[in-house]
Amino acid sequence: MKKNALDFWVGLFVVLGFVALLFLALKAGNMSSLSFQATYPIKLKFDNIGGLKPRAPVKSAGVTVGRVASIGFDSNAYQALVTIDIDKQFQFPRDTSAKILTSGLLGEQYIGLEPGGDSEMLKAGDTIAMTQSAIVLENLIGQFLYSKAADSGAAKSGASAPAAPAAGAASQ
Repeated sequence: MKKNALDFWVGLFVVLGFVALLFLALKAGNMSSLSFQATYPIKLKFDNIGGLKPRAPVKSAGVTVGRVASIGFDSNAYQALVTIDIDKQFQFPRDTSAKILTSGLLGEQYIGLEPGGDSEMLKAGDTIAMTQSAIVLENLIGQFLYSKAADSGAAKSGASAPAAPAAGAASQ
């Protein structure tokens, strides 16, 4: 009798372990939010998508309204071509703008939609023309360091010029 109870608890523990591993695998693959709602595809073109990945959320006003379906490269325009799937229940005007945003300082990247004021709505296969690329942290840090180096170079050359006449005037 005690052996059956022990076998039951060990089996339950193993099943819970498999469920936990499945949950972690889905979470790591960004598949935990599978949706079976009807969607419609919209195309976007960006100069730089940063670390955007397929299945990344598409949000408007903080609400997830879709997912990134695919990421490709337009060899004619030399831009990233992103296709998003928006849930059919969410309709957006044709003059909607899109930008790539980051959750927190170093969090995952997602696409943010800003609805426009057009009375005509986007349809399946339409392209959003107004897009803003991702801010790449490395580029931002590089620009900051370059501007600081330029400022310190200007300060050194500016500081030595007034000092020389003052020293010459003191010796007379």
